[in-house]
Amino acid sequence: MHELALTRSLIGLVEQEAKKQGFKRALEIRLKVGAYSGVVPDYILDLFPHVSEGTPCEGAELFFETVPARFRCADCGYEGEVERKSARCPVCSGTALTMTAGREFYVDSLKVE
Repeated sequence: MHELALTRSLIGLVEQEAKKQGFKRALEIRLKVGAYSGVVPDYILDLFPHVSEGTPCEGAELFFETVPARFRCADCGYEGEVERKSARCPVCSGTALTMTAGREFYVDSLKVE
């Protein structure tokens, strides 16, 4: 379960920012999660209250925004979404696709006090 490691890393990041910026605690943490990141937000939501005890993150609300997967086709230049099941370009049916978005996992913003 890599979500435990991700949750601990998230809390560590917020702790570093708290020291750097001088805030006492985080009220809200907004995260961007790519559709192909492999991250399961529900697992992080379940783990977060336990792992954050005694940290500046304790009691903070988590908000997740999904970043859709986007691809670029090397054959025709199409850029956009691709049907997951087919993994083919919707314009030329090519398979020379490069993912340009959708694997992200990062803190977008913090609301602190």
